[in-house]
Amino acid sequence: MADDTQMEEPSGSILTALDELAETAPEKGLSLRQLFDALDERAFGAILFALALPCCIPFLYAVPQIVSLPMAAIAFQMVLGRSEPWLPEKFADRRIDKAGLERIARSGRRFFGWAEKIVRPRLTFLASSVAERIVGALLCLFCGSIMLPFPLTNTTPGFAVALVAFGLMARDGLMMIVGMIIGTSWIGMLVILGPVALKEAVKAILAMVGIGS
Repeated sequence: MADDTQMEEPSGSILTALDELAETAPEKGLSLRQLFDALDERAFGAILFALALPCCIPFLYAVPQIVSLPMAAIAFQMVLGRSEPWLPEKFADRRIDKAGLERIARSGRRFFGWAEKIVRPRLTFLASSVAERIVGALLCLFCGSIMLPFPLTNTTPGFAVALVAFGLMARDGLMMIVGMIIGTSWIGMLVILGPVALKEAVKAILAMVGIGS
């Protein structure tokens, strides 16, 4: 059943908006639909930024995996060239409790308070409709990494998504480039070192249970 609770639309910067949402949210929190509605005027960038923030927190499990699918869905809509984001009911009804919203708001200030001071429109061609399709494809890859249920696979790509999203909101192409470099470097490292790490992990587990040689 859809949640009919109405949230007042926050004002100011994205970090201020998240502070206000966390402060005014009921104890049961907000559904992703309510979060989207509250951030509607900020479109893709703000929603991706808000969803990416929990992924920036090291050793936080479950929440990054919950938000990674909606994030990937939003990024894929950028690839398709949609003018505004949309989520299917299955994802839109997922809920983040008040404590989770407060953690997201604190993480925003902790990790990106500096960005508010330096962000400005530059290299704005990266915010064009054609460039946004390419950016969306890269974000889909980053979100795929966040879905992996292994330690620290969410932090770096989550930070990359948040940087790109912050740059998208401010039409700051330089910040978007930095985020894309971080994300693609992480994906490359994961592709190269991931199989080796997995093999060593399996060996360690087998040794612990007395099966390995």
